[in-house]
Amino acid sequence: MSSFPVSTEKENQLNQRMASLGVREGDIEESFVRSGGHGGQNVNKTSTCVMLLHRPSGMQVKCQETRQQGLNRFIARRLLLDKIEEKQKGFVAAKRSEIEKIRRQKRKRSRRAKDRMLADKSRHSEKKQFRRPGPTD
Repeated sequence: MSSFPVSTEKENQLNQRMASLGVREGDIEESFVRSGGHGGQNVNKTSTCVMLLHRPSGMQVKCQETRQQGLNRFIARRLLLDKIEEKQKGFVAAKRSEIEKIRRQKRKRSRRAKDRMLADKSRHSEKKQFRRPGPTD
């Protein structure tokens, strides 16, 4: 019997990945809490949110993506392995720069930048005005 509601192939991949990273099931402390957000009465009444703590590294992951506790357990383990792999392999700098890039993109533009952008747009529209065919004689 499978311990997660996923195919045995996916579960085997997870076990292989855990073995390759040196993560044992005994090192993981698992707790369940009530979810929040979408899901209606189900998430309010049942503890579908999964929290994992990897004791040796101190990393913690929380997953409430689905309404099924079993599937959340599987996804949380994958997220934890991603975090551990990032730390071990040193992908942290790349991930941090990607987060910074997204933050800069979402940041509100300054008034000067807005004015400059609007001036460029009006200049571009003036150029396009000259491309239009003139009145026919």
